[in-house]
Amino acid sequence: METMRKAGRPRTFDPEQALHRALMVFWERGYEGASMTALQEATGLTAPQLYRAFDSKERLFKRAVRLYQEEYGFGIRPDIPLADAVIEYLDRAAREFTTEPGLGCLVSTGLLATGQDAEAAAAICRAERDQALTGLRQRMTDAIADGELPETTDVTGLARTIGALIQGMSVQARDGAAYEDLAHLVTVARTLLATSKGTSKP
Repeated sequence: METMRKAGRPRTFDPEQALHRALMVFWERGYEGASMTALQEATGLTAPQLYRAFDSKERLFKRAVRLYQEEYGFGIRPDIPLADAVIEYLDRAAREFTTEPGLGCLVSTGLLATGQDAEAAAAICRAERDQALTGLRQRMTDAIADGELPETTDVTGLARTIGALIQGMSVQARDGAAYEDLAHLVTVARTLLATSKGTSKP
């Protein structure tokens, strides 16, 4: 963890704008790759100003992740049939991960492997991924109750499969895949879901 000093001039900047610019640095470089020098250059702030406003690099990252979820995050829709919701979820991921800024998903793949000093920051992303899985499991449980899925459905396995698709799409987007590339995954998922419809309860 990088400890921040309680020093610097009074604020003469927009903290929300600085936070958004810091988010872009974290999103592009990851937590460890986002040096304080890079954060200073992106925000136009001195180190004392950054320290005074955000207390620590770890806390800055935590706020950046929260902002990321508010501005770019999305979940699976609860108000449409499950098969449609899954397709919409995956298609949105394909679009969001490959359009500007086109950096994949910060939460899915931003901190999968880090050094010991960044473990607290990695835990922030893990908590967000766990929350996303919880939401997917609940959506599957609701689908069973509504008769869209058989009672024998492996809810945990299905939720993790969709989560794995999202993470894989994020990695491929960071590797340069375009929407048209990731859309093939959506097409395959659509076919699989159509095939499985016959196993659900009437």
